[in-house]
Amino acid sequence: MAGKSTARPRKLPVYLYIPNIIGYVRVLMNCVAFAICFSNKRLFSVLYFLSFVCDGVDGWCARKFNQVSTFGAVLDMITDRVSTACLLVLLSQVYRPGLSFLLLLALDISSHWLQMYSTFLTGKVSHKDVKDSTNWLFKAYYGNRMFMAFCCVACEVLYIILFLRAEKQTEDLIDVLMTSARQSPFLLLLLALSLFGWAIKQTINVIQMKTAADVCVLYDINKKQGS
Repeated sequence: MAGKSTARPRKLPVYLYIPNIIGYVRVLMNCVAFAICFSNKRLFSVLYFLSFVCDGVDGWCARKFNQVSTFGAVLDMITDRVSTACLLVLLSQVYRPGLSFLLLLALDISSHWLQMYSTFLTGKVSHKDVKDSTNWLFKAYYGNRMFMAFCCVACEVLYIILFLRAEKQTEDLIDVLMTSARQSPFLLLLLALSLFGWAIKQTINVIQMKTAADVCVLYDINKKQGS
């Protein structure tokens, strides 16, 4: 009697989810943006920011069409982290001290990587599930979409402004910020809001890294006690 063959699940439909297709477009826009970043700064900024905006659009589509997927969530995070990392590397090359931008890059990646890993250890579905956290700012950030969106947009807008304002490869960061703030009230307001949101996001990154590290340590302790 011949054994029954088990049908293999079809993977293609997940790859063709609407939010995942938007994710591929985001990757393409970022590739084009960074390819022309020095030859056409304005077009770079438009493409980079559009890709960032699409991050919110694909999330809405995933919920609207019931197409939430682990692959889509990972694709989103990788695209976010890599695009921000590339922009921070560019800023580290045109500003002094460049090390400050590389430290921000390291904080961003390590914080999110630890958060993702701790999410898997605790069996949670999303890295944004922080309801059991005791830190009010951390819970407010992930619990309120508008607040999180403001901080993320502010952070990216600040980096884009800095890139657009850099005229040579040895710019002093403080000088550029002060000169830009004196140019117009609108730019001053935009910089103030961006710096405020940026500061909150970096604080969240530190809290997130420490919280996730604690989860990993507790997992090790419980594992040793159970053995």
